[in-house]
Amino acid sequence: MIRRLLPLLSLIPAAAQAGAPAQLNWRYDEDWSQARDAGAKHVAIDADDTSWISLGVEARARQESFSGNYWGSAPAPDDGYLWLRLMPHADVHVGAARVFVQAIAGEARGVRPAAGPADETGVDLLQGFGDIALPLGDHATLTLRAGRELMPLGSERLVGIRYGPNIPQPFDGVRAILSTGAVRIDAFHMRPVAVGPGDFDDRTSDTKRLDGIYTTFAIADGVKVDAYWLDYRNETATFEQGRGDERRQTYGARAYGQRGALSWNWEAMLQRGHFGGATIRAWSIATETGYAFDALPLKPQLRLRANVASGDRNPADNRLGSFNALFPKGKYFGELSPIGPINIMNLHPSVDLDLGRGFGLGVAGIAYWRQSKGDGIYDVPGQLVRRGDASDRRFIGTQGEVLLSWQATPTLSYAVSYSIFHPGGFVRDSGPARDIHMLGVEAMFRV
Repeated sequence: MIRRLLPLLSLIPAAAQAGAPAQLNWRYDEDWSQARDAGAKHVAIDADDTSWISLGVEARARQESFSGNYWGSAPAPDDGYLWLRLMPHADVHVGAARVFVQAIAGEARGVRPAAGPADETGVDLLQGFGDIALPLGDHATLTLRAGRELMPLGSERLVGIRYGPNIPQPFDGVRAILSTGAVRIDAFHMRPVAVGPGDFDDRTSDTKRLDGIYTTFAIADGVKVDAYWLDYRNETATFEQGRGDERRQTYGARAYGQRGALSWNWEAMLQRGHFGGATIRAWSIATETGYAFDALPLKPQLRLRANVASGDRNPADNRLGSFNALFPKGKYFGELSPIGPINIMNLHPSVDLDLGRGFGLGVAGIAYWRQSKGDGIYDVPGQLVRRGDASDRRFIGTQGEVLLSWQATPTLSYAVSYSIFHPGGFVRDSGPARDIHMLGVEAMFRV
């Protein structure tokens, strides 16, 4: 299946790197309009260059090997599998109108007991939308978009593209984007795409929906604030409290920026709504604070992440306190993420080092606790991993990670990571409690 699309690589030569825009995981926001000498990244299709095409592709192979996965309670706790994906895209601009199309061929080899929607999709349409940019005066633009797209919002704590696993998470729907320079407002009506294992079988979900307004303000040089409202509906939601129809509103604010060596990304979220006959009262606070020592050898960058996401106090009452991260980014707490941002407290210090010649080294340690003793722990997609009534202990465990990366060329990169998760009292009380070991090896070509 991957072999069917490999010939496309030969059609897309490497782009000229001088002045090239930063490459993004969702690709469509890369601005190649002025890259006249970038080969296939800017191909004029009329004499005055008001119509042009940009071509690109990503090819990735990633091997992950586990020992003691989910502390020994996974269907195949000692497992190894290979993820392969190819994602070519074409971006066609004709005046104010644009069509963006991105295909995906995603294959998984060795996943046991079976590959899931984040592992494999065959050949399918990952993104396909059209939009038109309407000028509103001299400094404002309204973009109207319809179709299928990846839709990262902010830090992707609530709505991400699931880039780390093999198959990203697209949405079908409509979006309006108002941009005035200092302010950007996104309004959208979306349904997630339910990923199927075969060719061209991905379909719009008929049980989930996401509406929202997401606003970004630039309040000073290097300082921004986001404010948003999200309305989420899931007709088949499952928590430790049970299964039911979930209607949840999220009200959030995020402050982020950089001043000199100091950087910050802090976010607060409040959730209200209904789950079956229960009312929803949930919340989360997530912070990331960093400091860069660029004058020192290896240019160390220190970061401290601290997160709290509420859990349910009593699964037998008529109130649900479990936070829902909706559609979060993949690999939420690092390369190894057996638990997700529901009923969690964690501290996550890390340091990144520049080794030179394109090499980078990252080292991180994480400690996890349950926020509420009445609720269990969940994985990143939101599935219950361990019930809360098996123990009254809070401590879940500690995790350590080492990541070595190499940007060999502007288009070719490699990464090797090793992770270990040592279980704490709650995991030991609630079931198998082996250490989790994970080795990840990745190679990626992107242009």
